[in-house]
Amino acid sequence: MHISFIGIGNMASAIIRGIANQHNDASFITGYNRTNKKAQDLATETGITATDSIVEATKADIIFLGVKPYQLEEIAESIRPYLTADKLLVSMAAGKDLATLQQLFNHEAIMRIMPNVNAAVGHSTTSYAVTESVTPAQIDAAVSLLTATGSMIALEEKQFANFSAIAGASPAFHYMYIDAIARAAVKEGMPKAVALQIAADAVLGSAKMILESQHHPIDLVDQVCSPGGTTIEGVMALKANGFEHAVHEAVHAVVQKDHQLK
Repeated sequence: MHISFIGIGNMASAIIRGIANQHNDASFITGYNRTNKKAQDLATETGITATDSIVEATKADIIFLGVKPYQLEEIAESIRPYLTADKLLVSMAAGKDLATLQQLFNHEAIMRIMPNVNAAVGHSTTSYAVTESVTPAQIDAAVSLLTATGSMIALEEKQFANFSAIAGASPAFHYMYIDAIARAAVKEGMPKAVALQIAADAVLGSAKMILESQHHPIDLVDQVCSPGGTTIEGVMALKANGFEHAVHEAVHAVVQKDHQLK
Protein backbone atom coordinates (compact mmCIF):
# COMPACT_ATOMS: atom_id res chain seq x y z
CA MET A 1 0.00 0.00 0.00
CA HIS A 2 1.14 3.51 -0.82
CA ILE A 3 -0.05 6.50 1.20
CA SER A 4 0.68 10.20 0.82
CA PHE A 5 0.33 13.45 2.71
CA ILE A 6 -0.44 16.73 0.99
CA GLY A 7 0.56 19.41 3.45
CA ILE A 8 2.96 18.67 6.29
CA GLY A 9 1.94 20.93 9.14
CA ASN A 10 2.21 20.09 12.82
CA MET A 11 -0.68 17.61 12.81
CA ALA A 12 0.28 15.82 9.61
CA SER A 13 3.90 15.62 10.77
CA ALA A 14 2.78 14.09 14.07
CA ILE A 15 0.75 11.43 12.24
CA ILE A 16 3.62 10.70 9.85
CA ARG A 17 6.02 10.26 12.76
CA GLY A 18 3.55 7.97 14.51
CA ILE A 19 3.06 5.75 11.45
CA ALA A 20 6.74 5.79 10.49
CA ASN A 21 7.74 4.70 13.99
CA GLN A 22 5.77 1.49 13.47
CA HIS A 23 7.59 0.51 10.26
CA ASN A 24 11.20 -0.38 9.54
CA ASP A 25 10.84 1.18 6.10
CA ALA A 26 8.65 4.28 5.81
CA SER A 27 9.35 4.92 2.13
CA PHE A 28 5.77 3.86 1.31
CA ILE A 29 4.73 7.26 2.70
CA THR A 30 5.07 10.18 0.30
CA GLY A 31 5.11 13.70 1.68
CA TYR A 32 4.38 16.86 -0.29
CA ASN A 33 4.54 20.38 1.07
CA ARG A 34 4.48 23.72 -0.69
CA THR A 35 7.74 24.49 1.12
CA ASN A 36 9.72 21.51 -0.08
CA LYS A 37 12.40 21.84 2.60
CA LYS A 38 9.85 20.83 5.23
CA ALA A 39 9.12 17.62 3.33
CA GLN A 40 12.84 16.98 2.81
CA ASP A 41 13.62 17.53 6.48
CA LEU A 42 10.87 15.15 7.55
CA ALA A 43 12.09 12.58 5.04
CA THR A 44 15.58 12.77 6.54
CA GLU A 45 14.12 12.30 10.01
CA THR A 46 11.60 9.52 9.33
CA GLY A 47 12.59 7.83 6.07
CA ILE A 48 9.48 8.84 4.13
CA THR A 49 9.70 9.79 0.46
CA ALA A 50 9.63 13.54 -0.17
CA THR A 51 8.28 14.98 -3.41
CA ASP A 52 8.00 18.48 -4.82
CA SER A 53 5.13 17.42 -7.11
CA ILE A 54 1.56 17.51 -5.86
CA VAL A 55 0.59 15.27 -8.78
CA GLU A 56 3.08 12.66 -7.57
CA ALA A 57 1.39 12.80 -4.17
CA THR A 58 -1.91 11.75 -5.77
CA LYS A 59 -0.41 8.42 -6.89
CA ALA A 60 -1.36 6.78 -3.61
CA ASP A 61 -4.08 4.47 -2.38
CA ILE A 62 -4.81 6.74 0.58
CA ILE A 63 -4.24 10.49 0.34
CA PHE A 64 -4.16 12.47 3.59
CA LEU A 65 -4.94 16.19 3.40
CA GLY A 66 -2.88 17.99 6.01
CA VAL A 67 -3.69 21.57 5.01
CA LYS A 68 -5.70 24.31 6.71
CA PRO A 69 -9.42 24.55 5.90
CA TYR A 70 -8.94 27.75 3.88
CA GLN A 71 -6.38 25.99 1.66
CA LEU A 72 -8.66 23.13 0.63
CA GLU A 73 -10.20 24.88 -2.37
CA GLU A 74 -6.79 25.57 -3.92
CA ILE A 75 -5.64 21.99 -3.26
CA ALA A 76 -8.87 20.61 -4.71
CA GLU A 77 -8.30 22.48 -7.98
CA SER A 78 -4.81 20.99 -8.22
CA ILE A 79 -5.61 17.35 -7.52
CA ARG A 80 -9.24 16.93 -8.64
CA PRO A 81 -8.30 15.59 -12.13
CA TYR A 82 -6.14 12.84 -10.58
CA LEU A 83 -8.60 11.46 -8.04
CA THR A 84 -9.70 8.13 -9.47
CA ALA A 85 -12.62 6.37 -7.81
CA ASP A 86 -10.44 3.77 -6.08
CA LYS A 87 -8.54 6.33 -3.99
CA LEU A 88 -9.46 7.17 -0.41
CA LEU A 89 -9.20 10.85 0.48
CA VAL A 90 -8.66 11.52 4.19
CA SER A 91 -9.24 15.04 5.48
CA MET A 92 -8.18 16.34 8.88
CA ALA A 93 -9.44 19.89 8.28
CA ALA A 94 -11.61 21.24 11.06
CA GLY A 95 -15.11 22.41 10.22
CA LYS A 96 -15.36 20.85 6.74
CA ASP A 97 -17.97 18.08 6.70
CA LEU A 98 -18.07 15.08 4.39
CA ALA A 99 -20.71 16.53 2.07
CA THR A 100 -18.70 19.71 1.61
CA LEU A 101 -15.54 17.72 0.89
CA GLN A 102 -17.31 15.50 -1.65
CA GLN A 103 -18.55 18.53 -3.53
CA LEU A 104 -15.25 20.38 -3.31
CA PHE A 105 -13.11 17.48 -4.59
CA ASN A 106 -15.78 15.91 -6.82
CA HIS A 107 -14.89 12.63 -5.14
CA GLU A 108 -17.06 10.09 -3.33
CA ALA A 109 -14.70 8.01 -1.14
CA ILE A 110 -13.80 10.35 1.72
CA MET A 111 -12.88 9.80 5.34
CA ARG A 112 -12.87 12.66 7.79
CA ILE A 113 -10.60 12.39 10.82
CA MET A 114 -9.97 14.55 13.86
CA PRO A 115 -6.62 13.60 15.43
CA ASN A 116 -4.53 15.42 17.98
CA VAL A 117 -0.85 16.27 18.17
CA ASN A 118 -0.12 13.45 20.62
CA ALA A 119 -0.04 11.19 17.56
CA ALA A 120 3.71 11.86 17.53
CA VAL A 121 4.11 9.75 20.66
CA GLY A 122 1.45 7.15 19.82
CA HIS A 123 -1.26 8.60 22.08
CA SER A 124 -3.62 10.55 19.86
CA THR A 125 -7.34 10.13 20.29
CA THR A 126 -8.69 10.24 16.73
CA SER A 127 -12.32 10.23 15.63
CA TYR A 128 -13.40 9.30 12.13
CA ALA A 129 -16.44 9.24 9.88
CA VAL A 130 -16.77 8.07 6.28
CA THR A 131 -19.00 8.51 3.26
CA GLU A 132 -21.11 5.62 2.02
CA SER A 133 -18.70 5.03 -0.88
CA VAL A 134 -15.78 4.09 1.37
CA THR A 135 -15.33 0.31 1.38
CA PRO A 136 -14.80 -1.79 4.52
CA ALA A 137 -11.32 -2.64 3.23
CA GLN A 138 -10.46 1.06 2.93
CA ILE A 139 -11.75 1.74 6.43
CA ASP A 140 -9.71 -1.15 7.83
CA ALA A 141 -6.58 0.02 6.03
CA ALA A 142 -6.89 3.62 7.22
CA VAL A 143 -7.80 2.69 10.78
CA SER A 144 -4.94 0.18 10.93
CA LEU A 145 -2.48 2.88 9.88
CA LEU A 146 -3.84 5.46 12.27
CA THR A 147 -3.95 3.05 15.21
CA ALA A 148 -0.17 3.42 15.24
CA THR A 149 -0.80 6.96 16.46
CA GLY A 150 -3.25 6.06 19.26
CA SER A 151 -6.90 5.15 19.71
CA MET A 152 -9.52 5.37 16.95
CA ILE A 153 -13.17 6.19 17.61
CA ALA A 154 -15.94 5.98 15.01
CA LEU A 155 -18.18 8.97 15.66
CA GLU A 156 -21.28 10.54 14.19
CA GLU A 157 -20.19 13.55 12.19
CA LYS A 158 -22.52 15.85 14.12
CA GLN A 159 -20.32 15.24 17.18
CA PHE A 160 -17.09 16.31 15.47
CA ALA A 161 -17.18 19.88 16.80
CA ASN A 162 -17.48 18.58 20.36
CA PHE A 163 -14.74 16.05 19.71
CA SER A 164 -12.51 18.78 18.30
CA ALA A 165 -12.79 20.63 21.60
CA ILE A 166 -12.30 17.79 24.07
CA ALA A 167 -9.73 15.76 22.12
CA GLY A 168 -8.28 17.92 19.35
CA ALA A 169 -7.78 21.21 21.18
CA SER A 170 -7.63 19.98 24.77
CA PRO A 171 -4.00 18.77 24.66
CA ALA A 172 -3.09 22.48 24.60
CA PHE A 173 -5.21 22.93 27.72
CA HIS A 174 -3.53 19.95 29.39
CA TYR A 175 -0.08 21.30 28.50
CA MET A 176 -1.04 24.64 30.04
CA TYR A 177 -2.30 22.93 33.19
CA ILE A 178 0.86 20.85 33.58
CA ASP A 179 3.01 23.93 33.07
CA ALA A 180 0.94 25.88 35.62
CA ILE A 181 1.31 23.11 38.21
CA ALA A 182 5.06 22.99 37.60
CA ARG A 183 5.46 26.78 37.78
CA ALA A 184 3.57 26.82 41.07
CA ALA A 185 6.05 24.25 42.39
CA VAL A 186 8.93 26.42 41.14
CA LYS A 187 7.45 29.32 43.12
CA GLU A 188 7.56 27.08 46.19
CA GLY A 189 11.23 26.26 45.57
CA MET A 190 11.34 23.18 43.31
CA PRO A 191 13.53 23.07 40.15
CA LYS A 192 11.44 23.44 36.98
CA ALA A 193 12.65 20.25 35.26
CA VAL A 194 11.84 18.15 38.33
CA ALA A 195 8.46 19.85 38.74
CA LEU A 196 7.53 19.22 35.09
CA GLN A 197 8.43 15.54 35.37
CA ILE A 198 6.34 15.11 38.50
CA ALA A 199 3.36 17.11 37.18
CA ALA A 200 3.28 15.33 33.81
CA ASP A 201 3.58 11.91 35.42
CA ALA A 202 0.80 12.71 37.89
CA VAL A 203 -1.51 13.73 35.02
CA LEU A 204 -0.64 10.56 33.10
CA GLY A 205 -1.40 8.42 36.14
CA SER A 206 -4.64 10.26 36.83
CA ALA A 207 -5.82 9.66 33.25
CA LYS A 208 -5.00 5.95 33.53
CA MET A 209 -6.89 5.82 36.84
CA ILE A 210 -10.05 7.18 35.21
CA LEU A 211 -9.79 4.83 32.21
CA GLU A 212 -8.94 1.69 34.15
CA SER A 213 -10.63 2.00 37.54
CA GLN A 214 -14.20 2.49 36.26
CA HIS A 215 -14.67 5.21 38.90
CA HIS A 216 -16.23 8.56 38.06
CA PRO A 217 -13.70 11.42 38.25
CA ILE A 218 -15.63 13.12 41.06
CA ASP A 219 -15.55 9.89 43.08
CA LEU A 220 -11.78 9.85 42.64
CA VAL A 221 -11.57 13.48 43.77
CA ASP A 222 -13.45 12.51 46.93
CA GLN A 223 -11.07 9.60 47.51
CA VAL A 224 -8.07 11.94 47.46
CA CYS A 225 -9.65 14.61 49.66
CA SER A 226 -9.38 13.69 53.33
CA PRO A 227 -11.61 15.70 55.71
CA GLY A 228 -9.72 18.74 56.86
CA GLY A 229 -6.71 17.71 54.77
CA THR A 230 -4.44 19.53 52.36
CA THR A 231 -5.94 18.38 49.04
CA ILE A 232 -9.42 19.70 49.77
CA GLU A 233 -7.87 23.12 50.34
CA GLY A 234 -6.45 23.05 46.80
CA VAL A 235 -9.71 21.76 45.32
CA MET A 236 -11.72 24.52 46.99
CA ALA A 237 -9.21 27.12 45.79
CA LEU A 238 -9.64 25.90 42.20
CA LYS A 239 -13.42 26.12 42.52
CA ALA A 240 -13.27 29.57 44.11
CA ASN A 241 -11.10 30.85 41.27
CA GLY A 242 -13.39 29.59 38.51
CA PHE A 243 -11.35 26.60 37.32
CA GLU A 244 -14.33 24.56 36.09
CA HIS A 245 -16.03 27.58 34.51
CA ALA A 246 -12.83 28.45 32.62
CA VAL A 247 -12.64 24.90 31.23
CA HIS A 248 -16.30 25.01 30.16
CA GLU A 249 -15.75 28.34 28.41
CA ALA A 250 -12.64 27.03 26.62
CA VAL A 251 -14.53 24.01 25.25
CA HIS A 252 -17.45 26.22 24.19
CA ALA A 253 -15.07 28.64 22.41
CA VAL A 254 -13.54 25.80 20.38
CA VAL A 255 -16.95 24.41 19.41
CA GLN A 256 -18.17 27.84 18.32
CA LYS A 257 -15.06 28.46 16.25
CA ASP A 258 -15.45 25.05 14.60
CA HIS A 259 -19.01 25.95 13.56
CA GLN A 260 -17.76 29.22 12.05
CA LEU A 261 -15.36 27.32 9.77
CA LYS A 262 -18.20 25.64 7.88
